[in-house]
Amino acid sequence: MSIKFGLFVPQGWRMDLVEIDDPVEQYEAMTAVAKLADAGPWDSVWVYDHFHTVPEPTINTTFEAWTVSSTLARDTSRVKIGQMVGCNGYRHPALFAKIASTVDVASHGRLLAGLGAGWYEHEWKAYGYEWADVPERMRAFREAVEIVHRMWTEERPVFQGRHYRIDGPINEPKGAGGRKPDLWLGGGGEKVTLKLVAKYADGCNVGGGDPELIRQKLAVLRKHCDEQGTDYGRIVKSTGLSLEPGESSAQIREKLEKIAAAGADYVIIYIPRVAYEHEPLLAFAEEVIPQFS
Repeated sequence: MSIKFGLFVPQGWRMDLVEIDDPVEQYEAMTAVAKLADAGPWDSVWVYDHFHTVPEPTINTTFEAWTVSSTLARDTSRVKIGQMVGCNGYRHPALFAKIASTVDVASHGRLLAGLGAGWYEHEWKAYGYEWADVPERMRAFREAVEIVHRMWTEERPVFQGRHYRIDGPINEPKGAGGRKPDLWLGGGGEKVTLKLVAKYADGCNVGGGDPELIRQKLAVLRKHCDEQGTDYGRIVKSTGLSLEPGESSAQIREKLEKIAAAGADYVIIYIPRVAYEHEPLLAFAEEVIPQFS
């Protein structure tokens, strides 16, 4: 069973920088984790696209996702850099495409540009974004994914939709090495999101580490790929997994074996307290990752 591994850096969203007072030191702690991943067998590092902490908004640090992505692009040299996932409501999709193209070049082609419909209601309202119900957000998301694809594949794309329109924007360069960035879509919506994955995406993220849910969602994705004439095998099928305090490497490997058996070939790991304690990261790299290479 072969799995590639990504690592969430401590960005503040999950209250994972609160034991460090100075914001500069917080940022450096986040960067230090990314550099450790860059020096090891990890395939990628990841950030969340949020402005407020969870499980509730508090007056604490949460660094902005694309700013972090651009700086990590220059602070690392090997690992890919992704967002799980960019919130569609926070940036016009044409701007999202332009930002992603720039970061892809800055990283020498290592970007995994993540996009999703968004869900954190109070955050939208606090920042002045118009909140809508799920069907409306999904309609906007559908339009956005098509616009991003066109921005990366056409010279002067034109699109007129219900939520967005573009009229011949020029997006140069489109990415490093004359190719578009990789697009990953997050979410397991079976009628919209997974169909968009089959049509436009290079990767997806489903299931939240639950093998049964992963298996279910990937079966739907395979069906959409068959209908679209897409090669199911070319799509990276990822899921997320948060490590539990005190878990042994053997327990983690058992979970990963079930995830792999369900069809996932990429796992993005969250390690609690990694801003302060690097030992679990190093142990995972030494004792777990080689078992799935």
